[in-house]
Amino acid sequence: MTTTIQLVLRGGDYFHQDLLIASLIAKKNPKRHIDIGSRIDGFVSHVALFRKIEVIDIRPLPDTGHENISFIQADLMNQSHDFPSADSVSCLHAIEHFGMGRYRDPIDPDGYKTGFVNILNMVEPDGMLYISFPIGNNNEIHFNAHRVFNPHDIFEWNNIDKLKLERFDYVDDAGKLHQNFALQQRNLNIKHGCGIYSFRKLR
Repeated sequence: MTTTIQLVLRGGDYFHQDLLIASLIAKKNPKRHIDIGSRIDGFVSHVALFRKIEVIDIRPLPDTGHENISFIQADLMNQSHDFPSADSVSCLHAIEHFGMGRYRDPIDPDGYKTGFVNILNMVEPDGMLYISFPIGNNNEIHFNAHRVFNPHDIFEWNNIDKLKLERFDYVDDAGKLHQNFALQQRNLNIKHGCGIYSFRKLR
């Protein structure tokens, strides 16, 4: 008698993106890595296993007790805040919540645009920005949970010309990871997946 055990990944986009981006950071070995709003018990803990990581979030973070994790509470939509800079910055499955009020942030329809500019300004020239968010065929707002973006929409965001896309990976509707997809040459037919972008900031 043969028994087959099938692993079902719930929230597969988090599973794939957290491991993928942590592995890319391990290979790059940046001088300083700052994360904005990503999952503490996923991505942040993966990175903290092998290096220091600084976390910025609008929500308070209790002391993790881990010496590789430091924390700053701040609102990335605050244009007057003096945010630190680094040669490596991540924002995974977070920017789609900016301005939605879900995490006690102020309601702002353009909050993700303001947040993106602030995040981009944190990245040092020739540094890396890793960003992910829900993607679908159309731009949608699932109030007050999150936004869904067409995967090409980010190329219309403010100051995107300061970035060069080095690789695009995505998780499809079924939770399967697709690596190094030629996004700028091809279209995706997807209802609710996750787009994972690795940008280099131009000098």
